[in-house]
Amino acid sequence: MSSSPPPVGAIIPRLLLPKPGIDPGRWAVIACDQFTSEPEYWEEVARLVGAAPSTYHMVLPEVLLGTPGEDARIAAIREAMRAYLEDGVFSEREGLLLVERTVGGKTRRGLMLALDLEQYDYDVDATSLIRATEGTILERIPPRVRIRSGALLEVPHILVLIDDPEGTVIEPLAAADTARHPAYDFDLMLGSGHLRGQWVDAPGEPARTLTALAALADPAAFARKYDLSPDNPVMLFAMGDGNHSLATAKSIWEQHKAELGMDHPARYALVEVENIHDAGLKFEAIHRVLFGVQGDLAAALAAHFGERAHLIPCASEMEMAQRVDDQRGPDHLVGVIRENEFAIIAVSSPTSNLPVGTLQNFLDDWEQRGGYARIDYVHGADVAARLGAQPGNLGLRLPVIPKSSFFKTVIVDGAMPRKAFSMGEAREKRFYMEARRIEPE
Repeated sequence: MSSSPPPVGAIIPRLLLPKPGIDPGRWAVIACDQFTSEPEYWEEVARLVGAAPSTYHMVLPEVLLGTPGEDARIAAIREAMRAYLEDGVFSEREGLLLVERTVGGKTRRGLMLALDLEQYDYDVDATSLIRATEGTILERIPPRVRIRSGALLEVPHILVLIDDPEGTVIEPLAAADTARHPAYDFDLMLGSGHLRGQWVDAPGEPARTLTALAALADPAAFARKYDLSPDNPVMLFAMGDGNHSLATAKSIWEQHKAELGMDHPARYALVEVENIHDAGLKFEAIHRVLFGVQGDLAAALAAHFGERAHLIPCASEMEMAQRVDDQRGPDHLVGVIRENEFAIIAVSSPTSNLPVGTLQNFLDDWEQRGGYARIDYVHGADVAARLGAQPGNLGLRLPVIPKSSFFKTVIVDGAMPRKAFSMGEAREKRFYMEARRIEPE
């Protein structure tokens, strides 16, 4: 591995996959940050997996964060990684892997790459080749550091986006009339669709793929695409999902790179790269649910916004949803779900660019005032509605951010507010499948 920066901020990874004979349907589990308010989902995962080899034994579902068994679970994760390596659970191969995920009648495609953490910055105003797209919650990094520190392997749920409207990088691989060597092909657990992986190993294909990535990072082409000055720093990769996991990898690398050296595998993080223009990739809003609500919402809005905020009753959930999803004009609208009640928060002259920013600033202030006990960020309007309608809770529905303006918004305005968007609903999230060594053999 060369210590010089890769020109596209990424290298072809050396991947670990479960050997034939290991049940992939029990090996692969969904991203750890899903179903955080639905412990029954993870109880069912644990039941299905049992003692079988599984990525479930190598990750910490966030539903378990802060529980009495957290430390024991982290120790068990490290032991599982060691045992899997020693017991020959993995086969290892360097190469490009084309990933196809079909769920809900949609198929999206991605490419497994290892991103150079030297070219990644999660600061809000970063100008690096690889950037965060939403605010990083710094307090969410330490628990992940405890897990990754000392780990032998990484098993990523990170999805990273490229802006490739002409489909020059990933799409030719999917369309190529080439007999590919399969890596895996199976149904995912609990109704999450189908996953297929194929090696990109035809002569010239890996080099052509990296050349196409380099073309997207050409400074002159970048400036023309976004109508920017020629000296504007290029952003090639934008975070999609797993921002805090990549930030954790970056944090650990920065702490230890002086002692590890620039050729150490921990300099890189394994991700799946997807084209934001993939028809199978659907953006969703991330909604909010407040638990243990004590304060009066109308009074809290008045205290924060003054006369700029109004609470407008709605006759039904459908009316509320339509007004939020179809909003136009300068005002920001957020849906409210309470026990037997639906409403709209309307904020005029907002100081944030997006409704999610307007809402999050208010919620941070209200939390400091003691308005509620806990907040959760949920995928799926149905989950927000179901949880918000429970006594003592409050659900808040947000609109979707358009894909068409996504990259330029981040390039010009910087990272969006935290938990601003989601790539698909909860069951569409990336499953842990591939692994990679982050400690040398």
